[in-house]
Amino acid sequence: MTIIKNSKKLQEACNKLGEAEYITVDTEFMRESTFWPQLCLIQIGGPNFAFAIDPLEKNMNLNPVMELFDNKYITKVMHAARQDMEIFYHINGKLPKPLFDTQIAAMVCGFGDQIGYEALISRLTGKRIDKSSRFTNWAHRPLTDEQIKYALADVTHLRDAYEILLSRIKNTGRLEWIKSEIDQLCNPKIYHITPNESWRRLKYKRYEPRYLSVLQAVAAWRENEAMSRNIPRNRVLRDEIILQLAAKPPTDAVSLSLVRGLSESFTKSQMGDSLLNAISEGINLPDELAPKAPTKADIPSGIGPICDLLKVLLKLKCEENHVAQKLVANTSDIEMIAADDNADVPALKGWRRNLFGTEALKLKNGEIALSASGKSLRIIRIDKTAKRKKAGSYKKRNKNA
Repeated sequence: MTIIKNSKKLQEACNKLGEAEYITVDTEFMRESTFWPQLCLIQIGGPNFAFAIDPLEKNMNLNPVMELFDNKYITKVMHAARQDMEIFYHINGKLPKPLFDTQIAAMVCGFGDQIGYEALISRLTGKRIDKSSRFTNWAHRPLTDEQIKYALADVTHLRDAYEILLSRIKNTGRLEWIKSEIDQLCNPKIYHITPNESWRRLKYKRYEPRYLSVLQAVAAWRENEAMSRNIPRNRVLRDEIILQLAAKPPTDAVSLSLVRGLSESFTKSQMGDSLLNAISEGINLPDELAPKAPTKADIPSGIGPICDLLKVLLKLKCEENHVAQKLVANTSDIEMIAADDNADVPALKGWRRNLFGTEALKLKNGEIALSASGKSLRIIRIDKTAKRKKAGSYKKRNKNA
């Protein structure tokens, strides 16, 4: 069980990977009591060996790992990479590139929308991963051999999964299919925290300018408090309390103390005063500067049946091509296509249009139909000329009648 606990050995291990075509990467972290994830272990797999790094060791210098991640000639392979990428962005201010996410790759190989790591390994290699250490307290030291073995399995089996998936994707010419999804994971904007935008995560149902201004101000206050104190957001202020404050903003300590869920000690503390200042800023923000809630596209009434047909077509095309539906189109895309032939959605662009979008427009416009044949569906091409002649003959018979 290889676990590295000093910077010199870490440098030596990373040097061995300098010429590798790819490395597999995973992390173990804790987040139950902190705002920022507490990185407890980094696992890296090379072509012939794997090791774990203990970042909790005193004076551990992670620069060799970050240099490895910066190497543009080495592909970094992860499974469901978003949380790991967030951790590395917080530590290094940069993201590991180039990236290959095996969960995304599995989506274009017919393994469903978000297959888990253990299930993917089992289906690809037939190997079973011992799950007994899944709920380990990774911040506790020392780690047992069993725990380290479990952690290393997350990168050793990943090598096989990567090679199998990459081969399948190359053979089917689908590398482009996963590029946009992986490019999104490598966009720093999705990991950069902007307190003034944190209100958008809340489940609000009102849209008046003052309501949204207070909502934004209080959510930003909570975000800043949680980050500076490194505690979870809800330990500062729960979501439902923020919604209460936005609906009926208190203006002094007395009215603040009447808000359900706030303790007397909080309302009389410096934090209470600070919260009141944030509320006041929201109240006094001019309406024209208030945040704007995202507007949902106006979907015409009566297109529900068309949407249902398009969903059936999507399922059919995805099953035929062994690709996850989520990667091709979502419900919003379907509604937009049903409403507008020129909708600005991914499903009408690039490979998604070839796989589904073109047929979706034909189905919507009566150029094709879906027919059940036994236990399966098939697409029927409709002859528009014959259709027009039939319609004309029908009108003529009605007129004569």
